[in-house]
Amino acid sequence: MNVRRRNISGIAVTAAAALGLGTLSACSGDSAAAGNTDKFDVVASFYPMQYLAEQIGGDHVNVTTLTEPGQEPHDLELSAKQTAQMGEADAVLYLKSLQPAVDEAVGQSDVKTKIDAATLTKLEDHGNVEHDHGHDHGGEEHAAEEHSEEAHSGEAHSEEEEEHALDPHVWLDPVKYAEIAEGVASAFEKADPDNAADYRKNADALTKKLADLNTAFEDGLANTDTKVFFTNHAAFGYLAERYGLTQEAINGLDPESEPSPARIKELQDEAKADGVTTVFYETLVSDKTAKTLAKDAGLKTDVLDPLEGITEKSKGDDYIAVMESNLKALEAALGAK
Repeated sequence: MNVRRRNISGIAVTAAAALGLGTLSACSGDSAAAGNTDKFDVVASFYPMQYLAEQIGGDHVNVTTLTEPGQEPHDLELSAKQTAQMGEADAVLYLKSLQPAVDEAVGQSDVKTKIDAATLTKLEDHGNVEHDHGHDHGGEEHAAEEHSEEAHSGEAHSEEEEEHALDPHVWLDPVKYAEIAEGVASAFEKADPDNAADYRKNADALTKKLADLNTAFEDGLANTDTKVFFTNHAAFGYLAERYGLTQEAINGLDPESEPSPARIKELQDEAKADGVTTVFYETLVSDKTAKTLAKDAGLKTDVLDPLEGITEKSKGDDYIAVMESNLKALEAALGAK
């Protein structure tokens, strides 16, 4: 689609493939990412953005991802070749503040269509959990007055403040994810008007799936023995808020951070007070701390997947399937009726 890409050398294509950028979506056929010029070429920053691009773009898009399966997206570092490859795309789809290396590359890139998912819905402050472990609560703990318009305004924060204060894990709320999907569809329609009708049709089908998923979560979590769940890192603030739950994270927004002994003691006490049965861990980071806490507190462990990537360890092969597995895990842990 992008005429500049017709002049890319075979060497560049090979290099991109070696970096993982040659990985195509199922709808993209067998041709190399950099050489497939008959489609709308989209670079996605990590799996939730890749899924949106594939679902909305359908047969008209060629999707590559900057984050390989099994790679922790927060830690992504881009090579010069990957940055150059981004510049050859028709569009880049990313979530500002989640991956600083991607933010920097997008800012330096001349790609025509830059789609920041963070601008397509409202990011929220779920407590400065990266520096204040243990105060990332859902629902009841966040009164509306804490979320003034100024608190969510890009102009009101420096980039550093925004990275720490606003929770980027918005895709784990099906309602907000659907809002992002609508914005992505509009951007695709504008950038590739010849296929706008199909993008709209595909987006409508996706938002219907997400609406059904939201209904399943609402019904499944409406009546439970406890509303509190423990997680490895604070990825589930939006999900907790949406369904009236309280997330207690061992670590903060950074999955690699280590909790203090005082935090571990606090969680052990809360498990007894709130009837917590399970400590959830995830597939892309170490489960050592979660399993140690569970053992010391006499709790079970299970996987609650933040869907930052799909691997052979994932309980499902796409976003919807993994979220359905997450729901089953939460129903079991919370004692759903």
